[in-house]
Amino acid sequence: MIRRWAAVAAAMLATAGLMGSAPSSWATSRTPSSVTAPVSATELPEPPTAEEARAELDELTVAPEDDVPGYTRAKFPHWIIRHGTCDTREVVLQRDGTDVTQDDQCRAMSGHWVSPYDGVTADAAGQLDIDHVVPLKEAWRSGASGWSTEYRRSFANDLTHSQLVAVSARSNRAKGDKDPARWQPPLASYHCTYSRAWTSVKHVYGLTIDTAERSALEGMLATCA
Repeated sequence: MIRRWAAVAAAMLATAGLMGSAPSSWATSRTPSSVTAPVSATELPEPPTAEEARAELDELTVAPEDDVPGYTRAKFPHWIIRHGTCDTREVVLQRDGTDVTQDDQCRAMSGHWVSPYDGVTADAAGQLDIDHVVPLKEAWRSGASGWSTEYRRSFANDLTHSQLVAVSARSNRAKGDKDPARWQPPLASYHCTYSRAWTSVKHVYGLTIDTAERSALEGMLATCA
């Protein structure tokens, strides 16, 4: 429990810091046209190992999901500015792509991406969505309805944990707000990583899981070598 909330506190502090001045690793000369240098040196956070994820899964509270009224995406403010004119979406697009170029407003103008959910390749940012591994509405139903708006903003823009990933728009929209009992990435080879990431995010934020979700996660974690 101490580890869980310490990690959350660290994530919130990191978010607060990013909304101010940019870290030195993000320093880059900007031009009025486009830039090829990365605006972020951040890499996709690696989720805990399968062994750690199984231990975290055992610590999660199993409870029925409450269909708490009042959910709107606006209650999870995103995307926030991280530095300069770069918001969370643009940071993730740069982080998850290769040869990404951005204009002077930090918008991805070109690059190459491979969606880990389904293997779909993209050469235009408009073909991609930034997925919340644990969807916002899923979080709302499993505990986030009781959070402050500031805390939900931190969750919706979390670059510290394995919560945000650039994926094909098709896969993201097929997933919607479904948990692993109702949707899993089409690429079976990604099930290990996905279940580790999902479990980690739920553990870090103290969110609950239901019985079907737990069973699905156990099955996915069983695919880990």
